[in-house]
Amino acid sequence: MQNGNNNINQLLSLNQKVLNHTATQKEIDDYMYLLYKNGSITQKQYSDFKEGRNVEDIIKAGLIIGGIVLLGYAIGKLFD
Repeated sequence: MQNGNNNINQLLSLNQKVLNHTATQKEIDDYMYLLYKNGSITQKQYSDFKEGRNVEDIIKAGLIIGGIVLLGYAIGKLFD
């Protein structure tokens, strides 16, 4: 992720909450914004999410994408 460990820690925390269905709406919004800000989801996906279109599908995709981002970060750390 482009903005360092703080964003990774925030992404990890929010990913777990969204995955476990314990996230508040604000936390889900923050999670999707982090994915958008990082370029992991498109502007259209983020706009659709904010407008309430295909929200469940976009969140499911966000969880998969977020997991891949976190996995990539962890693998990168292994090779540092």
